[in-house]
Amino acid sequence: MSLPQNRLAPPSAAPFNTPMFSHVVIFWTKPGLPKAADELIAGAEKYLKPIPGILHFHVGRTAKSDRAVVDQSYQVALNIIFRDKKAQDDYQEHPSHIEFVEKVFKPVREKVIVYDFE
Repeated sequence: MSLPQNRLAPPSAAPFNTPMFSHVVIFWTKPGLPKAADELIAGAEKYLKPIPGILHFHVGRTAKSDRAVVDQSYQVALNIIFRDKKAQDDYQEHPSHIEFVEKVFKPVREKVIVYDFE
């Protein structure tokens, strides 16, 4: 028995032609701060996740892998999807984002790389 056409994708799945803006942040924490990854994750959940305009929010630790092509040198990654670049620009200026940067990110960061794409 096959499923009806409208059941092939979950109801929450966006149509293929829906514009999106992805903001991916890779964090390396300062050596000697064993709780830094936990602090980044908790801080992102507290300060960043509630910011308006976010369609998808995911923050977590490095996934273990035996594949040589998988970078495992970082401690935390953040993946946020917005409806468009304007929503991401608004997010960057939101007071909660600025508070996260000052209170959580700056004290624990060793290095950061950001990948934004449409």
